[in-house]
Amino acid sequence: MTISTVFQPLWDAAGFTAETPIQAAVAAPLRQDEHVIGLAPTGSGKTLAFALPLLPKLMAGGGVQLLILAPSQELAMQTRNVIRPYAAAINLAVVGLVGSANVKRQLDQLKAKPEVIVGTPGRLLELVRAGRLSLHALQTLVVDEADELLRDPGLDQVRELAMAAPGETQYAFFSATDSPLFAQLDKWFGITPVRIDVRDIDHTQGAVRHLFVQTDNAHREAWLRALAHLDHFRALVFFNNNALLEQTARTLRHQAVTFAVLSRMDRQVNRANALAALRKGKVKLLLVTDLAGRGLDIAKLPAVVNYTAPTRAEAYIHRAGRTGRMGEPGTVITLGDDHDRRNLKKLVPQYDIRRGYLVDGQLTTVAPSRDAAPAPVAPTPSAKPKAAAKRPAPEAAATPTRKPHKKRRARDQKNKGKHN
Repeated sequence: MTISTVFQPLWDAAGFTAETPIQAAVAAPLRQDEHVIGLAPTGSGKTLAFALPLLPKLMAGGGVQLLILAPSQELAMQTRNVIRPYAAAINLAVVGLVGSANVKRQLDQLKAKPEVIVGTPGRLLELVRAGRLSLHALQTLVVDEADELLRDPGLDQVRELAMAAPGETQYAFFSATDSPLFAQLDKWFGITPVRIDVRDIDHTQGAVRHLFVQTDNAHREAWLRALAHLDHFRALVFFNNNALLEQTARTLRHQAVTFAVLSRMDRQVNRANALAALRKGKVKLLLVTDLAGRGLDIAKLPAVVNYTAPTRAEAYIHRAGRTGRMGEPGTVITLGDDHDRRNLKKLVPQYDIRRGYLVDGQLTTVAPSRDAAPAPVAPTPSAKPKAAAKRPAPEAAATPTRKPHKKRRARDQKNKGKHN
């Protein structure tokens, strides 16, 4: 991909010196209107890989010509922000349309007739069905994180949006992991895309340690608190479901831990503030689910914590891809028991997952010596919790108090007098 001269200053200002393998590989097919499946590791520059070849094909004032779908609101807004300066350089407008944002405000943005829209399928379908968004001029439909978006119910939503577009629309699917659904695109969309897979030759990810910290369910919160008190530690903390995330958040609110939650229930502004707090180091932990954490790009994020071990290889790969981006080092920490560790080794054998220990305030793969105290199952965080109020032992609680004892003695004396 030869960078357009109008884009070169933005490219240089971002600190890019060379194209990544996916950027170089997909440029020509995208420019030539071919349908594409692009597979590349997380953090390999997929957004610019499709944006830079596609933007120059658009005509200013020509209506919505490029539609980019993302599985989460955060990823949609992140993609919009990456593309917007490049689009502005050639007088194109980019609008983000996501579910939690104010609909009236979004409709006002559409009045400016943007050439590029980035959004989540649910909100886009809502606007298309209401006749407020027209795709009659669409040239290209990009499905980012396609392995996730083509799973139910996302597949039906993507197909309905495709049906609202012209028959000659170009399709591009991008992902960090493969999916059996990619072999069925002819069935679902009537296309046979060229498949470009650079995962084996792309080395943009930095050195990432994969650690497994052994603990039981009862002590995972204590481990999380201990990790949060390490110096210069920040992490995305992944949960397999919202219920456990919310339960853990309630407990952490009473501990000396700075954290935020990326919840699908919050308004967009709250979610944006939570991400900004982690990026700026105002919080140590950002609690997320797999969907909310998909594709997030947080520069120089030191770590990812799997509070619960993922059950799918794709989930582990996408979680791990949040750290070690653009050549930076990173650490992936999974909390679990022996059963979790065995399952994880079968799930992602390509990673060298080693046992992790917390020794002298440092994460290490070296077990404490026999002479030293063993790594604790439930590490004590540096902030001391308030002392619990003393309660009587069960035996003491069962022992009658002095007042009832006096009453019985008086009653016995009275009854004794009656019998005499």
